[in-house]
Amino acid sequence: MNPITLIDFYKADHRRQYPDKTEYVYSNWTPRMSRIEGQTDVYFFGLQYFLKKYLMEEFDKFFKEDVDVVCKRYERRMTTSLGPNTIGTDHIRALHNLGYLPLVFLAIPEGSKIPLRMPMLTVENTHPEFAWLVNYFETIMSNVLWLPCTSATTASRMRKLLNDAAVKTGSDAGFVNWQGHDFSFRGMAGPEAASLSGAGHLLFFTGTDTVPALDLIEDYYGAPADYLIGGSVAATEHSVICAGGKDGELQTFDRLLDLYPNGVVSVVSDTWDLWSVLTTILPQLKDKIMARNGKRVIRPDSGDPVKIICGDPQASGPAQKGVIELLWDVFGGTVTSTGHKMLDSHIGCIYGDSITEQRATAITEGLAAKGFASGNMVFGVGSYTYQYVTRDTFGFAMKATWVQIDGKGMDIFKQPKTDNGMKNSAKGRLAVVRDQGKLILCNQANDWQEKYSILQPVWKDGKFLKEETFDVIRDRAQKSL
Repeated sequence: MNPITLIDFYKADHRRQYPDKTEYVYSNWTPRMSRIEGQTDVYFFGLQYFLKKYLMEEFDKFFKEDVDVVCKRYERRMTTSLGPNTIGTDHIRALHNLGYLPLVFLAIPEGSKIPLRMPMLTVENTHPEFAWLVNYFETIMSNVLWLPCTSATTASRMRKLLNDAAVKTGSDAGFVNWQGHDFSFRGMAGPEAASLSGAGHLLFFTGTDTVPALDLIEDYYGAPADYLIGGSVAATEHSVICAGGKDGELQTFDRLLDLYPNGVVSVVSDTWDLWSVLTTILPQLKDKIMARNGKRVIRPDSGDPVKIICGDPQASGPAQKGVIELLWDVFGGTVTSTGHKMLDSHIGCIYGDSITEQRATAITEGLAAKGFASGNMVFGVGSYTYQYVTRDTFGFAMKATWVQIDGKGMDIFKQPKTDNGMKNSAKGRLAVVRDQGKLILCNQANDWQEKYSILQPVWKDGKFLKEETFDVIRDRAQKSL
């Protein structure tokens, strides 16, 4: 990976396009709008990863490499793609000779909930010869940051939904940590996307099957040695059940109880006939399940999840009752303080096929209407939710709002007449201050406002000024729900 070419091609020559004697450029990164009805704020997460991974690890290699090799490779890329290299390489050589990235990042603390149209960070060059660097990194920074912010915001909505459902049905509030389980890895746009999105999910839940998300958090954020970032359970897939044969399904279910005498074990249960599993196989294994030191989780994987879980009034036979009521018929349970039925602790259910916020709402509300607590369910949240978004879901954009040319500062802004106002930028230097608990954006900020802004320096000239661990960031995020 060559960090100096992690750009859109049009970035390459902006250096020469700025007015002569442009010394400093000051830009901000902001969520400008929401395509999700009623969503007026966004969670900020991922900057520490971006700075460590791309501006430190990758550029450490860049600065250690022979400068002639660096410039030759850069010139080849520009020439073969843009034609004769009028861009030059003197600026690349000058940066390499400088030996560090002369930039300063100010940011709101990660894990914070930020109102729309409020800058999450600002970036400015610290050396007058490198004003071109500021927006040069817009592409890679936007590419890396929009997804963890968006996934964290998506997870926050799911967490709030499940928190509210737990309160309404008397479910254990602590169990909500595990009710949202990340199943998205295989459907994301590569391992880095899965890791970044999965890390955003883990701001609000501890359940995950995305192993590299935990690696990313440990490598780039860290946490106390005994701190639980995330976890999962033993679970089967269809190949396991199929290998046991259709006629041997009962024996497979029984063998898995022997294999896992303790803890949680999840078994996919609709390889052939979910209703037969619930009404024939599980009753035969009831005593063994109830004697275990742990929970047997049933995982349906096909069909309309609302009808499968809550029952289908138009169906006949077991399908009319749905999974939770059928499990109650076999295993029973307790009644919560709100009068809702909670399955015995030895049995449970997870559904992980195309779960969305809307479907999770329909399932929790459908169960409550039948007298069942929301805590009977765990939801596998996959790429159907975490991948069906874009940078435009919250309109993330990086825009310059102040420059210094030949010693004179100038406020700049964009205000397209053909736009509805969404693309209007802020103006001048910026500050974000608290006023009676609300965050207020100060355009054309004065020195006092900048000093007391919650946009604070976190990284300068290749070094961190402030780092935070994941436990601190997670706690901040969850307190703001």
